[in-house]
Parts: sequence; C-alpha cells; structure tokens
Amino acid sequence: MTIGSRIAVICLLGLFAPAAMAQPAKTLRQQLVGSWNQVVVEVTTPDGKKSFPFGERPNGILIFTDDGRFVQVHIASGIPKVAANNRAAGTAEENKAIVGGSIALFGAYTVDEDNRLVIFTVKASTFPNWDGAVQPRKIVVLNADEFINENAGGSVGGGAIAQNKYTRAK
Repeated sequence: MTIGSRIAVICLLGLFAPAAMAQPAKTLRQQLVGSWNQVVVEVTTPDGKKSFPFGERPNGILIFTDDGRFVQVHIASGIPKVAANNRAAGTAEENKAIVGGSIALFGAYTVDEDNRLVIFTVKASTFPNWDGAVQPRKIVVLNADEFINENAGGSVGGGAIAQNKYTRAK
C-alpha cells in the first residue's frame, strides 16, 4: 500500500470513527437517575390563578435511584422554627405553617417512555392521603441539567396542576 493510499484510509476511518464511538441515546429513565434540586413549584388552578405553595425560593430535593426508588422533599423557605426547640411541642400556628409549607414522599417509580410520564407509586407521604397512591407526572422538560414535570393530582386539590421545576444537583 502506498503512502497516499494509507493516508486516504486513515482519512476515511476518521470520518466514520465519531459515528462508531457515539453513545446510544439515553432513555428518559436513565436521564432521571440522580439527584435534582427543587427550583420552584407553580400551581395553576382551573380558573388560571397561579400560586407558589413553597414560596419562590423553596428548599427541596428529588432523588431517583437506578433500582426504581424515589424520594421527594419540598420545604418552603422561611417556615418558622419551633420556639420550644422540640419537634413534638410546636404550637398550633407553628405546626400549621410547617405542614402547609412542606411535603415529603417516597416510594417506587416507573417511566412510560412513549407517553413521557414518570409514575410514582407512593409508599408513604407527610400528606397521608397520598399513601399508596399511583401518580403519573408528565415529563415536560428533561435534559442533563433541567427536569420539569406536571402533577395533575397535586396536594392542593381542586383540579389544580402543579408544575415542579428542578435542576441537576452537582
């Protein structure tokens, strides 16, 4: 083989190498796995009114494990401290503000790739009405850095839709 032929072969290999080395596209489920920081939850009622039940700068996390488990904790910024410094001794007002400004749940999840849904099967929640519930959540945006889902069965009820926005924890 001449030097010219070798160069031509090397050039051709260079053209096809990137395609051969390209990774297959990740499934939605694979993209979800990991930890996500809560950015905001925006609730829209059927009449179009919007609210932010955890404030405009909430503290929260959503974790998806590779084996199909999830944990979600949403906590409003600025919820009051318990004056008694004892979790079991909060006043009625303190407890109402804490319960109204937080929710936690965990369980198993599956992903319906075709319909772009992540489906939570809630084992337990601080909102006990959700214990055992199956909650499909529409995947609106999902990429390496951002995850947005919509929950039509949000805890505020009345046909409201909660849009949950997260960024990938780094």
